[in-house]
Amino acid sequence: MFLSVFDLFKIGIGPSSSHTVGPMVAANHFLDEILNGDWPRPASDGVAHISVSLHGSLAFTGKGHATDRAIILGLAGKIPSKVTREEADSTIASVTSRKKVSPDGHPDYKFSPDTDLIFDYDIILPGHSNGMTFNAYAADGRMLLKRVYYSVGGGFILSEEDLAHANENKGPVLVNVPFPFENADQMLAMAEKSGFSISKMKLQNETISTDAETLSRELLEIWDVMKSCVEQGFEAKGILPGGLKVKRRAGNIRDKLVEDWTSNKPNPLLANDWLQAFAMAVNEENAAGGRVVTAPTNGAAGVIPATLSYYLKFFPEADDSIIEEFLLTASAIGGIIKHNASISGAEVGCQGEIGAASAMAAAGLAAIMGGTPAQVENAAEIALEHHLGMTCDPIGGLVQIPCIERNGMGAIKAVSAASLALKGDGTHFVSLDACIKTMRDTGHDMNARYKETSLGGLAVNVVEC
Repeated sequence: MFLSVFDLFKIGIGPSSSHTVGPMVAANHFLDEILNGDWPRPASDGVAHISVSLHGSLAFTGKGHATDRAIILGLAGKIPSKVTREEADSTIASVTSRKKVSPDGHPDYKFSPDTDLIFDYDIILPGHSNGMTFNAYAADGRMLLKRVYYSVGGGFILSEEDLAHANENKGPVLVNVPFPFENADQMLAMAEKSGFSISKMKLQNETISTDAETLSRELLEIWDVMKSCVEQGFEAKGILPGGLKVKRRAGNIRDKLVEDWTSNKPNPLLANDWLQAFAMAVNEENAAGGRVVTAPTNGAAGVIPATLSYYLKFFPEADDSIIEEFLLTASAIGGIIKHNASISGAEVGCQGEIGAASAMAAAGLAAIMGGTPAQVENAAEIALEHHLGMTCDPIGGLVQIPCIERNGMGAIKAVSAASLALKGDGTHFVSLDACIKTMRDTGHDMNARYKETSLGGLAVNVVEC
């Protein structure tokens, strides 16, 4: 099993990796299918019209998660890692007005968001709760091409055929990397045999396809986007979009903390307060549709930047030299969680998003603080264990309440888990693998109302004002 660090950490836009980034990527794939796919098309046929239907969680919370915007942007040829918020707004206004999409290299296609983007609340596609169907028609209305895609969390998508193939081939995935661990037990065994840290093994896996210098540069670029997101979140003021009238608070909290810091006022909660501020800054930006890094999802994007920012602020010897080790270690844990369970809130609830992010952050922090592989695995297990059963019940389908504050709590748990693990020798009763299996089983048993549908929990017990 091998997932690259850049599979877990992708640059995209908010507010959701599964509901925004994934659908945008799927729309891009469909455009490529139109031009290059293996499908019957007589010379007289030409695609003139596109429609899209959203199913399951994408239908129920798609408007709050900006899935409609993502589909429009994707069909217009925009990609998550490049499009700016300003460009997104102008593109959507143009498509809505013209009732056409004009992706580069394609003719214009008729596409009216009002009639060609359908939120289908009645049909849940069989492969995953985040399903979407793309249709291409000739000018005379004949359907020429139909494709089904699933957004499976963290910006990952699978076609209907990909998903069927994956389900038919559930055995070990053989990948030509030096350390192809599929679970935490294998990872620890390989670390003990090789004498390498988790980050060192992950580095050797990554450099099969790239050189170490390029890897380091690109990891620092990921960190630069995370830092910029924190800074922009601190500077932005006002009300978040979506109708809940949620105020941005991160900047005011930061200002108060700086005031206390410079006036030497004692604050026993200082570290926790900064963790909350860093995380909230990121997730307020995410909620506003800003540029973020999925880590491993957009809904959980604040946990890892907050944990790293905390370390760099409170440890005098810290500098950016620790970024590579932290992100490589965190991605190793995230890859194991995704491979053996899920990072999709629509599949297993928020335990798969905030829980996974907290486990990844705890592992990364334990590693840069000198933890052994066993202590790192223990830190990840502690953090994940104390998110088990967490539901995904966003009010109004928006990635705001409880999502923004929840990232801060995930970061606080990550720091506590790393600290607790480092005070032991790495031996513990519940293994990370057992915890991941429990998370998977809990998610599968969880009622669908609590899995990113906004049909249960806080989403229905709090009146929108």
